[in-house]
Amino acid sequence: MENLKHNYQKELEKQLASLEREGTAPTLLLHACCAPCSSYVLEYLSRFFSIVLFNYNPNISPESEFHKREAEIRRLLREMPLARPVELVSGAYDPERFFAIAKGHEQEPEGGARCEACYRLRLEEAARAARERGCDFFTTTLSISPYKNAEKLNAIGAELAETYGVPYLFSDFKKRNGYKRSIELSRTYQLYRQDYCGCVFSRAEAVRRTAEPR
Repeated sequence: MENLKHNYQKELEKQLASLEREGTAPTLLLHACCAPCSSYVLEYLSRFFSIVLFNYNPNISPESEFHKREAEIRRLLREMPLARPVELVSGAYDPERFFAIAKGHEQEPEGGARCEACYRLRLEEAARAARERGCDFFTTTLSISPYKNAEKLNAIGAELAETYGVPYLFSDFKKRNGYKRSIELSRTYQLYRQDYCGCVFSRAEAVRRTAEPR
């Protein structure tokens, strides 16, 4: 029998339906990778949660790019109406942590072991922050991207939930036209949409793709 992938969107919908029945709005620490990816996720989840948006992305290079993306997140929060207020928390910009986990994986293509280690780095900091702040759940906007592996993200999230004692909100935000909606919102708010994931390796790969003859 074919091994079917887990449907994380259905699992999320069950969780949200349960919260609606209970009439509660638990706190969610939501790791943000950028404003475009955050847009739809905030629109979707702010109806169900009190959200702490956590910007922790030591993979982004150069530093000016990190600050540019963070500024766009702040602008989005000022301009986009949401069901509930969202608190933004900025993590430290510590690129040396990213380069430490990327060591030995510099030549790998996007989506390989380097990216998986980067998922874990950012999600672990999110789990730690969620525990410190007493949040009820944590999750990440990363799964909205068609280039990010939702299976790996959710597996890492589940493992860290056990370690840090904060439930992980299983999700695959690209489903139900989530990615399409993020593009629509990016156009509406004229958000800066970067052409590479964030790290120096993804930037080099984007440059190579651009230079390839068509």
